[in-house]
Amino acid sequence: MLIKTPVDIASSEITPRGTYLRRREFLAALVTLPVTGKMVTTTDTQTAKQAITSYTNYYEFGSDKGDAGRNGAAFKPAPWSVAVDGLCAKPGTYTLEDIMKPHPLEERVYRMRCVEGWSMVIPWDGFPLANLLRRFEPSAKAKFVEFTTVMRAQEMPGIRRGVLPYPYREGLRMDEAMHPLTILATGLYGETLPTQNGAPLRLVVPWKYGFKSIKAIVKISFVEKQPLNTWQEANAYYYGFYANVNPEVPTPSYSQATERRIGEFFMRRTLPFNGYGDQVASMYAGMDSRKLF
Repeated sequence: MLIKTPVDIASSEITPRGTYLRRREFLAALVTLPVTGKMVTTTDTQTAKQAITSYTNYYEFGSDKGDAGRNGAAFKPAPWSVAVDGLCAKPGTYTLEDIMKPHPLEERVYRMRCVEGWSMVIPWDGFPLANLLRRFEPSAKAKFVEFTTVMRAQEMPGIRRGVLPYPYREGLRMDEAMHPLTILATGLYGETLPTQNGAPLRLVVPWKYGFKSIKAIVKISFVEKQPLNTWQEANAYYYGFYANVNPEVPTPSYSQATERRIGEFFMRRTLPFNGYGDQVASMYAGMDSRKLF
């Protein structure tokens, strides 16, 4: 890198102070540029934005569905960086701008189903996780990807209650992580991702229950052994590693054969793999589907 001293720089080469100060405004705008591509994975009616942003599971802010919206005002999603480590050729710490810059935004509409038996249809703005992971050049020994959420008790009051073992952690098998339906979301409904929905960077894995789609990611690790995810650590009787939607397997407390779409009165039948079986079922061929919880 060439470094110039003040005496070497012509006045015409100096960036105006106002332009310099707006550099982060410009970079932040990359997150909300008009959509350049579109991948619609369902023809179902989208859930209302107000419902998506007010009815969430985010235990770092509280266990009530509205706690993240009420308690998230103090959370600071910028500046942001993600640490990358483990079995890869390019570990390091990458800013959100580093992560975002190479990726044209795509609008992807997913059916987002959560473990309690309710579901939503969300127009996520984001890009395929695989596009990012390839940049770090994972080694052949890397069989899984582990993700970690930020842990800031002063900004996230739910952490102080100790409901879960924090920081929140999740993981995917490498083929799951590289699947084109797996995305990193940076926005929804064409706007920057709100705090209560996982700002500034969250995972979306639409054929799995919602707890797999980890929010506010600050670390990505390439590992050889299957990582222990937070809900599995907290209650392995209820929660496993895969969390694939399987209506034929009830939880210890209730059936998962039906779900309630937010905004609708009647229950609807839950579909295997949340309706994405044609795209993802082959990854689990030969495995006992009743154990993929």
